[in-house]
Amino acid sequence: MNNLLSPNTQAILLLTAPLIAGRQDSSSDLLTPGEYKRLVRFLRDKQREPADLLVPDAGGLLGQCQQLVGSGRLKSLLARGFLLSQAVERWQTRAIWVLSRADAEYPRRLKARLKEDAPPVLYGCGNAALLDTGGLAVVGSRNVDDSLVEYTEGIGRLVAKARCTLISGGARGIDQAAMRGALETGGKVSGVLADSLERTALNREHRNLLMDGQLVLISPYDPSAGFNVGNAMQRNKLIYALADAALVVNSDYNKGGTWAGAVEQLEKLHLVPVYIRSDGETGKGLEALGRKGALPWPNPDSAEAFAAALAVQMPSEIPNQEQLSLATAKEPALEYTARIETPEAGAQAAPSTVSVPAAPAEELFAKVRSLLEKMDTPKTDTEVAAELNVSKSQAKDWLQRLVKEGVLEKVSKPVRYCSTKASGRLF
Repeated sequence: MNNLLSPNTQAILLLTAPLIAGRQDSSSDLLTPGEYKRLVRFLRDKQREPADLLVPDAGGLLGQCQQLVGSGRLKSLLARGFLLSQAVERWQTRAIWVLSRADAEYPRRLKARLKEDAPPVLYGCGNAALLDTGGLAVVGSRNVDDSLVEYTEGIGRLVAKARCTLISGGARGIDQAAMRGALETGGKVSGVLADSLERTALNREHRNLLMDGQLVLISPYDPSAGFNVGNAMQRNKLIYALADAALVVNSDYNKGGTWAGAVEQLEKLHLVPVYIRSDGETGKGLEALGRKGALPWPNPDSAEAFAAALAVQMPSEIPNQEQLSLATAKEPALEYTARIETPEAGAQAAPSTVSVPAAPAEELFAKVRSLLEKMDTPKTDTEVAAELNVSKSQAKDWLQRLVKEGVLEKVSKPVRYCSTKASGRLF
């Protein structure tokens, strides 16, 4: 990972980061997430970027930004260059890298799925490429008995044997048990921390794993920041966004970070299928999550069965009559192809094909997705409807769904849609 900060990343850090350099105080004038979102939209509308605020003749642009954030406040934040240099030096001596949404290396999954809610800055240590490999997110409570710890370590071992990445939050209890099981079996792990990245990265038991590319640790919060309940809640969405599916091993009912994160996925974000542990005493929390739409964990006992569990698609809306009529007389059910390796060490396996029956409407939607994800020129819903030879309302339904999935991006003035692969950077 290149430790040099891009001009955009420098500007974003100055505007949003506390820049703790060996002390626990930070600026109270930092832009809030909402303020930063509005500033980014303003800059994009003017075809400018955060780095433009740092050039010598930035006075005019700073004046234009005053309607959003007082220019005096912006100047004060952008003048923290010496403090930034101290913080960067501290991070570099600890092998901590920094990525902003303006950097090409920033995880594509976070940008596509969370869009403006993706953290402006990520701090990390280890192989950043792991962050775009997908895998299984495993979450649960901090205070658990030995039987659940043993169960969760077994889940981690299964993920490792399936040659998939495990994603978790690094907290004691379920998070650490899942990560430990995967790492001890030679698997890959992405840890999304809510606090103390610096201390965790310097832990002796983690150093070789980080250097060998088996482990990556990231946090959207300053590497020296201590624990904060709000931060712990907010980072939950990052764990889910990096995964292909999630397993909630246990949860309190109607309280705690595990509950809040799972409910947010089931009721609002819908990023990935959410599973709940299905054997043993599950408890009131898991039962309630099941009523909200979480799926029972199928307890896969092989790499192939595990791949099939990760291949389950998010439940979609019930198709309307127009969708059903359009979807008749189509090709046979689609197949999901997952590339996995056999559990034997070093053995190479051919792609394994797992048949997943698809409803006719879903078959048609898959065809539409494959066409529209290549749409590199922004188009209106009317133009898309004409090209697909469907009604405008049908095209709009598909477009909105693809935006929700992160395949397309919606731009305004006028409202158009284009592939996220071709859209401009979201700083």
